[in-house]
Amino acid sequence: MENDHMTDVTFKSLALTPSLQDSIDETSFTHCTPIQAATLPLALQGRDVAGQAQTGTGKSAAFLLATMHYLMETPVEEGKRGPWSMILAPTRELALQIHKDAEQLGRFTGLKCVAVYGGTGYESQRKALENEADIIIGTPGRIIDFYKQKVFSLKNIEVVVLDEADRMFDLGFIDDIRYLLRKMPPPDKRINMLYSATLSHRVMELAYEHMNDPEIVRIESEYVTAENVTQKLFHVPKEDKIKLLLGLFRQHTPERTIVFVNTKRAADQVVGYLRGNDYDAEVISGDIPQTKREKLLKRFQTGELPILVATDVAARGLHIPAVSHVINFDLPQEAEDYVHRIGRTARAGASGDAMSLACDQYVYSLPDIEKYIDQKIPSEVVTDDMLVDPKPPKMPKRPPSNRGGPKGKPGAGNRGPRRSQASGS
Repeated sequence: MENDHMTDVTFKSLALTPSLQDSIDETSFTHCTPIQAATLPLALQGRDVAGQAQTGTGKSAAFLLATMHYLMETPVEEGKRGPWSMILAPTRELALQIHKDAEQLGRFTGLKCVAVYGGTGYESQRKALENEADIIIGTPGRIIDFYKQKVFSLKNIEVVVLDEADRMFDLGFIDDIRYLLRKMPPPDKRINMLYSATLSHRVMELAYEHMNDPEIVRIESEYVTAENVTQKLFHVPKEDKIKLLLGLFRQHTPERTIVFVNTKRAADQVVGYLRGNDYDAEVISGDIPQTKREKLLKRFQTGELPILVATDVAARGLHIPAVSHVINFDLPQEAEDYVHRIGRTARAGASGDAMSLACDQYVYSLPDIEKYIDQKIPSEVVTDDMLVDPKPPKMPKRPPSNRGGPKGKPGAGNRGPRRSQASGS
């Protein structure tokens, strides 16, 4: 993170529990981002928080530090068993990213964090939940599956977090969220944190229904979109989009670029043409098996894979450092998705470029996008020299989906007590 993205509030000034401060000391972070500086002091006092901030500004660290601090500092009544906290995310990619951050921040605490999500790992997740889980991080559907089998209990939840709450509504998870919240202790008997890129009316209705007089924190910028994103718009016929995409890659070396499309079919077509024209690219979409998806993301994060062609499953929650370009091959049909797509670049104070191709099929969403971000996206004329005639595509082979893992049998509840404070070594 760059210094101009930080506040004057230091982590040391927050008096975090020693094991958490030890893990922070081993990183390069000394000062809080704006959302951390605004929400952490409140959450550390046990206040409920509803926080709004753009993606890539440190929301996950804010709620993870607050959650772990409370668990480490609050004694457990004799005979009680965890889990003690639940962190709910709308997608498995975001759940895995939060779990990764939790493992790093909590590595000296002794707290056991378990990631629970659909698509793969059914039995391994089940066993992890049965083995003294302190914090469950996951997506609602798989969590409810295990809960109904009595693999764990929700009666001792002390801290609950909803991340990307607006996306929970978009993906139809809100009934599942309400179901889980009603199985936990009442709002005034737990700490509740809600984080989102937008605090819409429906999100705030959820907050007031299931939280205890939450403190509302909004971190605003001049525009809804990231300030350091350079945006460009190209009006182009649908049949020339591949030509223009290849032309853009000829002008800008795709060191770490995400190309967003609206459908899986379009993703396959784009990757086919990129491979046929000597660009290394892979698809990430909802039907890609989770194990392969994780490998693709790792290759992309390390820079081994320069181009990722993605549907909106990848638009939220993924922290991928140093994404140089985001290209909207298809303009999104929802204005908020535009913000989340281009937010994959220019994260944590860095800069980046976002280029959008407005064709006759999807240009109709442009007015809503520009109204939502309260600005006109600068438009550039497409000249003939920007169009590259493509070689024939090499279409990717699509593996069969592994959705819907094996059904487990009802098992015993969690038996493990919360782990004690570690020494920091």
